[in-house]
Amino acid sequence: MNRRALLTAAATGVLLAGCGRTRPPRVRLADGEVGGFYHAFTALLARAAAEAGTVAIEPVATAGSSTNLAMLDTGAVDAALTLADSVDGHSDRLLALGRVYENYLQLAVRHAGPITRLTDLRGARISLGAAGSGAALTGDRLLRAADLDPATDVTVVHLPLPDAVAAIADGTVDALLWAGGVPTAALDIPRLLRLIDLGELAAPMRARFGYLYDRVLIPADVYPAAPAVHTIGVANLLVTTAALPDPTAAALTELLLTRADQLIPTEAAGTQFLDQRALIGTDGLSLHPAAARVYRHHHG
Repeated sequence: MNRRALLTAAATGVLLAGCGRTRPPRVRLADGEVGGFYHAFTALLARAAAEAGTVAIEPVATAGSSTNLAMLDTGAVDAALTLADSVDGHSDRLLALGRVYENYLQLAVRHAGPITRLTDLRGARISLGAAGSGAALTGDRLLRAADLDPATDVTVVHLPLPDAVAAIADGTVDALLWAGGVPTAALDIPRLLRLIDLGELAAPMRARFGYLYDRVLIPADVYPAAPAVHTIGVANLLVTTAALPDPTAAALTELLLTRADQLIPTEAAGTQFLDQRALIGTDGLSLHPAAARVYRHHHG
């Protein structure tokens, strides 16, 4: 190699090394099923991160909360979205970056069918979310709050959302439970499905399983021409572990605080929102120290 070639190679190496040093840290973020709010939220967060240039987010599609937490436990991902009630048994290892929005339990049945209450499903076949989803855990609790034994009073299956909708359409399943944002287009309300009001079960859920369950309203016309129904809300948390470096945790938290208006899917505008004041309300889960510092910097 002549002297000119050697100098060129050396200069190229310095440039590449410099690029490597300025490349933003990568975060593998476990979200949820394609078509659900977790997945849509993570895609928007990844886009906002790319614009900010402070962190690179790699969305990882999963079955939902329980799978996400298991992946976080093993180090397969760096951060995850989860329902607040799914963190039982994991909370000693988890740290929160923020409470990001409300998740709505949506019990859907065939639009023209006779079912009007959850207790009408005694003896029926119901999909309680995909295996590994938060709905699987919350759905079991919901049935028990309605005095239905999941082992004997109903037949429980676990199907991904598109499969559950198809199963109701062909009559192999009578109902499905979906834990997600509103509206969820895949539910095909009101053409195929309608929602069952679950408001009366909020108090029994709180009494038996704790304060994480809120009685919330899905307003009329959130789904086209559908009536208002009450249901049960559960907070969604963005969580990580102490292994996430402080600068990366701080960059993610800054995105939540400063890009909130970019993080809600267009179809959910007006019904879902990222409340900057509620971000620190992580239902007893400790904040990552770097996240706490960011919140104190912005709000004192």
